[in-house]
Amino acid sequence: MRSCPTFTAFGRHYCAPPRRLVSLTFTSLHRHNSAPFLNFSLFTAFRSPFSRMEQFQTGTGSTGNKAMVENLKRFGVISSKKVAEVMEALDRGLFVPVGSSAYADTPLPIGYNATISAPHMHATCLQLLEDKLQPGMRALDVGSGTGYLTGCFALMVGAEGRVVGVDHIPQLVDMSIKNVEKSVAGSLLQKGSLSLHVGDGRKGWGEFAPYDAIHVGAAASEIPQALLDQLKPGGRMVIPVGTYFQELKVIDKSEDGSIKARTETSVRYVPLTSRVEQTGGF
Repeated sequence: MRSCPTFTAFGRHYCAPPRRLVSLTFTSLHRHNSAPFLNFSLFTAFRSPFSRMEQFQTGTGSTGNKAMVENLKRFGVISSKKVAEVMEALDRGLFVPVGSSAYADTPLPIGYNATISAPHMHATCLQLLEDKLQPGMRALDVGSGTGYLTGCFALMVGAEGRVVGVDHIPQLVDMSIKNVEKSVAGSLLQKGSLSLHVGDGRKGWGEFAPYDAIHVGAAASEIPQALLDQLKPGGRMVIPVGTYFQELKVIDKSEDGSIKARTETSVRYVPLTSRVEQTGGF
């Protein structure tokens, strides 16, 4: 039997036969009339299971969303019943630009040099934080973008919990509010258990701290101290850390306030930076 290289992702081992073509290219930033967009392409040397999942764009609306979740389960990305239920309930198609491949397992540009993560990354972060997203708990989503993952958090903690999304792009915050209003999480927004704010997410959102769960949707060069301070003892933060080479870090704060960190997997996120640096002053 011919052997092949292997790699580990999300606790599973995979055989990765090389592709015939190996290249890595990033194109320059292009400005559009409405907002700047990040345009990129990436071809990797190995055939991961997630590259096969990108091909699945089955149906539209609830049909396409359900197929997306079923594919994530079939490829072993989702193992949690609760995470599957939440991602099936909250239609990803409501949180991406019109005309996008809403249910393909790939990140998508959302304007202002920001992206919405691929579904497998959302599923991964939800499962890493699931124990800290129980009914009545509090969660902070830094870099909330179009509001999709923030909405998932809200469905998990319920009306008795509190979820805060923070993004420094006002237009994205406005968009996220409209997106959530159209979704099953809309009632939680109306009741006040879910809120979306304009702000520098690197500073957290002190008004409702401390948080049982903190998620950061962009890569930090180092973990912001303000987020560590706002993490509740016994809480967990999931944050990508690094510049060119990035790792998804799982940060646990013990009851005595001590911090333990571990690496979940290698990732590639847009950088966690200021509004001016992200948009080029747009």
